[in-house]
Amino acid sequence: MRPVTRITAPHTYAKYQEAIGDLEDCFGCYCSYCERRFPALLAVEHVSPKSLDSARETDWTNFLLGCVNCNSTKGDKPTNDQDFLWPDKDNTLLAIEYKVGGLVGASSTTGSQIEPKMLALIELVGLDRHPGQPADKQPTDRDKRYLEREEKWKLAQLKREALSRNDNDDFREVLVDLAKESGFFGIWMAAFHDDSDMRRRLVEAFVGTARDCFEADWSLKTRIGGHV
Repeated sequence: MRPVTRITAPHTYAKYQEAIGDLEDCFGCYCSYCERRFPALLAVEHVSPKSLDSARETDWTNFLLGCVNCNSTKGDKPTNDQDFLWPDKDNTLLAIEYKVGGLVGASSTTGSQIEPKMLALIELVGLDRHPGQPADKQPTDRDKRYLEREEKWKLAQLKREALSRNDNDDFREVLVDLAKESGFFGIWMAAFHDDSDMRRRLVEAFVGTARDCFEADWSLKTRIGGHV
């Protein structure tokens, strides 16, 4: 899950819907949770549900971007900053793991205190829903997030292999453009986990990616002020 940097509020909003353009400028047209790209179908997502926290209904610091699947799964479930990780506060890329077949889970390398917080966010928005999971983790007929993750995982791995056969600057830029169009930043970063140049290009290409989550060699580090 891509960690993002939230800028100072560009405006004040009479209605939360007015923030959608500023959010897309800030974070790009990607769902803040599942990382899919939606040029026109994203919605303002309230981290703390507006039905439970009406005082923050138009609060810029309470906004992320959500697709219909992540939004509807999350619903109005109560949230907080202690029991969950959030992409605008933590290095969620360090705490999540992408696996073959479109599976996601908490990274075991983050430790026993962080793992439950990442799992809580994964469950909150349903990123663990997959046909191979138990009945309570089955996706609905309209929820194809797992399938898109699997497709992008395969695509990223194929392009990594292609780069090994044709490694030049132009092809690297083509791969970055492909990643931007396809979304799933975390999957592309996983595919190029040992290629610092590609990781740099990806971080720089995806608007709003939190630079303070990366070391000088573009490996991951704990985010200052976050849980991880």
